[in-house]
Amino acid sequence: MTDAKPTLVKAKAPRGFVDRGADELRAVGAMLDAIREAYELFGFEAVETPAVEYTEALGKFLPDQDRPNAGVFSFQDDDEQWLSLRYDLTAPLARYFAENFESLPKPYRSYRSGFVFRNEKPGPGRFRQFMQFDADTVGSASPAADAELCMMAADTLEKLGVARGDYLLKINNRKILDGVLEVIGLGGEAEAARRLAVLRAIDKLDRLGPHGVRDLLGAGRKDESGDFTKGAQLSEQAIETVIAFTEARRGNNAQTLEALAALVAASPRGLEGVEELRAMDALAKAGDYNESRLLIDPSVVRGLEYYTGPVFEAELTFTAKDDKGQPIRFGSIGGGGRYDGLVGRFRAENAPATGFSIGVSRLFAALKAIDSPLVAAQPHRGPVVVLVMDRDHLAHYQTLVARLRQAGLRAELYLGGAGMKAQMKYADKRHSPCVIIQGSNEREKGEVQIKDLIDGAQAAAAIASNEEWKAARPAQISVSEDEMVSAVQDILARHNL
Repeated sequence: MTDAKPTLVKAKAPRGFVDRGADELRAVGAMLDAIREAYELFGFEAVETPAVEYTEALGKFLPDQDRPNAGVFSFQDDDEQWLSLRYDLTAPLARYFAENFESLPKPYRSYRSGFVFRNEKPGPGRFRQFMQFDADTVGSASPAADAELCMMAADTLEKLGVARGDYLLKINNRKILDGVLEVIGLGGEAEAARRLAVLRAIDKLDRLGPHGVRDLLGAGRKDESGDFTKGAQLSEQAIETVIAFTEARRGNNAQTLEALAALVAASPRGLEGVEELRAMDALAKAGDYNESRLLIDPSVVRGLEYYTGPVFEAELTFTAKDDKGQPIRFGSIGGGGRYDGLVGRFRAENAPATGFSIGVSRLFAALKAIDSPLVAAQPHRGPVVVLVMDRDHLAHYQTLVARLRQAGLRAELYLGGAGMKAQMKYADKRHSPCVIIQGSNEREKGEVQIKDLIDGAQAAAAIASNEEWKAARPAQISVSEDEMVSAVQDILARHNL
């Protein structure tokens, strides 16, 4: 009787989650460094909050108001309190500011980067875990704080290699939309759910077009997969009013502001929003950020309910090609806005706030499409590998590794159990620039063989036979142990590594 074979677990990442290798992580790291430098130039400082928050700290701003595990990943602690993986980086910042209110400077300017989690249906380019990079000013009600974030976003994109003319910072104001919603009878707390449905419908204008948005403002819409999204159930006249708002953009910012003012003339809140946009436009132009960079666009609303004033979106306007040569547009790669009510959930004394968030993964894909040098695939080189030819002298090989590391050179000792041929294949897979070889003869002489794997690969390509290879021993030199470090440094310098 033979033992039953164990049941193997299928090696597969969960839907909506992806693994990333060293090359991509290195390129993303370079991009994050550039964003960090741009944010710090504007006086923002780093802070980090946990990936898990109490669900009540996220509150009604979750995508579903009825249960805590719809739209977010939630679980109960051993004290039966609900915890959630953060849905964005903004609500955790509001909690952090309120908790540390006494010790923080006001206004408080900070930036954060990290993964956020959405318990939503994954799809092409739509993940359940993705990285954001945020900057926020908490404690200032001035439109200058909003304008500054837009100007910083424009500078950040240019620092990342997006040319002027290939992006737009589109700005709008939720107070104007509030005025429109009042006009069509959706004011007051009782209509909160329908207002949110309208916001989300307009937020999909770029992807679905006016026809798709009309469906979502009305009875609802069925997508290509057959899934049905219930609409906001607006009347035909109300739908026309909302669509007219989204299409109020004119030839320049001044003309757009006049059109918006006429649309919400009966709403003091709507007119207040127009004046805030007017102030932002003037401030931007004073800093030489004209309409080719910052454009007032009423179609920008941002889908989350907590925005209370100016909202903005960074959009890439160029067309690139995908792996199959098909044209693609990346559209929005980040956005944000004013959220003056969020801190007030934690403190009797509220604090006005505004912020901007970059979608790191989407921006990374766009930078690759335009061949930005910042994220270009650099020739990746691994560590120098010290081969183990005689396992009885493992300690001596470790001494050679230590010498290389003490000189600041990346190095590792081969830890497998294979012979020389397999060790060489291992070094190739590690993209090692060279290997250190020392058999008994070399050890007795106090020498090592150093094989340059880069030059060696090029030389070996021109060698016809195994005998010829053995005779030539391409790109392999013999040096004393004392000269090993300088010889490796020479090889790395020759290859600009």
